Amino acid sequence: MHSVLGVWSLIDWQRIYSDGKRVHPFGEKPVGLLVYMPDGQMMVQMLTRTRPLIDSPDPVGGPVDERAQAYSTCLAYFGTYKVLDNKIEHFIEASLYPNWSGKSAARGMTIEHGKLILRTDPSVIDGISVVNEMSWERAGIT
Repeated sequence: MHSVLGVWSLIDWQRIYSDGKRVHPFGEKPVGLLVYMPDGQMMVQMLTRTRPLIDSPDPVGGPVDERAQAYSTCLAYFGTYKVLDNKIEHFIEASLYPNWSGKSAARGMTIEHGKLILRTDPSVIDGISVVNEMSWERAGIT
């Protein structure tokens, strides 16, 4: 069994730009869970801590601008995973961000002092190289 197995709570998500700037896309205290199952299944959900409500009782309805804001404050996907030395690869079956569905995503991985730190490969956002770093701790779920 690998030490990554189990449920992890999100501590922080930072975007680290090549110019040194650091941004917290979902604020300084985001919420989220990352689950790695023994059978190779995984799922993740990350959200801003406080999200505005949508003026509708229909979870797929309501004003378009309110739904767009809700979409912009949540990131989720599920699929399978493989651990490869100091990397973990997510094979994304479906994602809230549809461009990721059917794709794989490798993450650099370290476990330090009980924290799981995942780092994306650099990507270019608005013309600047960016690495996303997500920090997780074991969830207190019993």
